[in-house]
Amino acid sequence: MPEFSISAMPEVFVSDSSISKAVYEAVERGQLRKLGSRLYTRNLTDDPERLIRRNWYNLIVSYYPDAMIADRTALENKPAEDGSVFLISSKKRETQLPGLTFRPRTGPQPIDSDRPFSGVRLASIPRAYLENLRESRARGGRLPRTLPRDELEQRLDALIRQQGEAAVNRLRDDAKAIAPQLGYEAEAAELQDLIGRLLGTRDGDLASTIGKARHAGQPFDPDRIRLFETLFAALRDRLVERRPAPERNGEARATLAFFEAYFSNFIEGTEFTVEEAAEIVFEGVIPPERPADAHDVLGTFRVVSDLTHLKVLPSDFTGFRDLLRRRHATVMEAREDKAPGAFKDRVNRAGNTVFVAPQLVEGTLERGFAFLQALDDPFQRAVYMMVLVSEVHPFADGNGRIARIMMNAELVARDQERIIIPTAYRTDYLGALRAFSHNGHTDPLIRMLDVAQSYTHQIDWGTLERARAVLAATNAFDGAADAKLKLR
Repeated sequence: MPEFSISAMPEVFVSDSSISKAVYEAVERGQLRKLGSRLYTRNLTDDPERLIRRNWYNLIVSYYPDAMIADRTALENKPAEDGSVFLISSKKRETQLPGLTFRPRTGPQPIDSDRPFSGVRLASIPRAYLENLRESRARGGRLPRTLPRDELEQRLDALIRQQGEAAVNRLRDDAKAIAPQLGYEAEAAELQDLIGRLLGTRDGDLASTIGKARHAGQPFDPDRIRLFETLFAALRDRLVERRPAPERNGEARATLAFFEAYFSNFIEGTEFTVEEAAEIVFEGVIPPERPADAHDVLGTFRVVSDLTHLKVLPSDFTGFRDLLRRRHATVMEAREDKAPGAFKDRVNRAGNTVFVAPQLVEGTLERGFAFLQALDDPFQRAVYMMVLVSEVHPFADGNGRIARIMMNAELVARDQERIIIPTAYRTDYLGALRAFSHNGHTDPLIRMLDVAQSYTHQIDWGTLERARAVLAATNAFDGAADAKLKLR
C-alpha cells in the first residue's frame, strides 16, 4: 500500500479503513482537521461550511458510489439555497454535513446520455428538464427537489435568448427521444407544450413574467431590467445640485449645440478639427472624402440645436419609441447601410459588452421606460434615459450619440444645463458605463455625469472663439488615453 501523503489528499475527503490510522495521527499533529464523521480537511483555517460547499461534487462518490446528480441540482449545478444536493441512488438515507445535505431518492438508472462526473453520473440537460417537470412538494420547510415552474420558464427563455429557437427545439426533441427509456412520456409532452407556449405556437398559461412577455410577442432581456432597477433605486436615493441653464442668445445656443455635436461624434471616432466641423455645421461644407462622417456631425447638430424639438418629451412608450427613431433617422440619414430610424436586426457589441438581442429590443425598452416614468428630477431622468438607450443599443450604429441626445433632451425640456462629454473625459465616461454594464456600479456613473454637467455649466458659450479658448485651457480636446479634464 502506498505511503499516506497529506498533500496528495483532496482539500476535503472522507477517510476509510485503509488510511484511518494515518489520518488520526495527522489530526493529533495538527496537520488535518476533522469536520464530521470520517470527514477531514487539510485546510486548517477556512469555515467548514464554505469548505464543504465548494467541494460538494467531490464528496458525493464517498457517500453514494452509484449516485447520479439529478433534479434541480442537475440544472443549477450547485447546492440549493438550503444546502440540498439531490441524487438518484440505491442508498436511501440522507447525509448531513456542515452546510450541505445529500438527499437521495430512487429513480431510473443512468442512460447513455447521462455523463460521468467526478466519479458519479450527471443527468443530461434534457433528462434534468423532464425530472424537474415531475410533481414535487416541499416538506419540513425544505426546498422541493424540483425547480418552480417560473424558474424553468426563465431558463428556457434564457436558452432562446442566448442560442435561438433552434436550441429549445433541439432540447424538446432530445427529451422526447429519451423519455420512453425513463418512463417520462407525460413530462416530455408537458415540456413540448411549455416550449410551444413560450414560442407563441401554442395557447396556455405561463407562470413567469418573462414567459408571459415572450408569449405575448414582447420578450425582454431580464439582465438589463435588473440593471435598470438598480440604477432606478440609486437615482431615487441620490439628489445632485440642480443647475438651471442660463439665458443665452442665439449665438451662444448655437455654440453650445455645436460643441455638443462635435464632442459626441468625436467620442464615437468621427474626428474633425474644430475648424472643419465649424465649416460643416455653419457653412454647409461637406468634405468630398468624408461625406458620411460630415453628415453625422451635421445631423447631430440639427437635432441638438432644435430647442422646440428637444423640449418634446414622450408621455408613453409609443411616443418614446417614435421619438427615438426619428432622432436616429436625422443623425444617420447619410448612412443608408445603417438603416436610419430602424431598430437593429443583428446583435451588436462594444468590447466585452454584448447588448440586447434584436428580438428583445422593443420589450426591453418598454419595460425600461416604465422606470423612467416614475422619475421626476431632470438630472435623474437624464442619467436614466442615457443608460436605457446605451444599454439596449437598439440601432446598428449611432447608439452613443442618440443616448446622449435623449439624455440632454430631458434636461433642456426642464430648463436645466446640458451634459457635454469632452474628449478628455471620454475615458471616464466609457469606464463608468462599463462598470455599470458589467458590475452594476452606479456611483461612478452618476458622479461622472454630475461632474460633466458642472463643467458644462462653467463654460462661457457666448461665441465659438471664447468657448474654444476655455475648452482648450481646460484640456477638453486632449485625446490621450490618460488625458484629464482640468476642472474649474
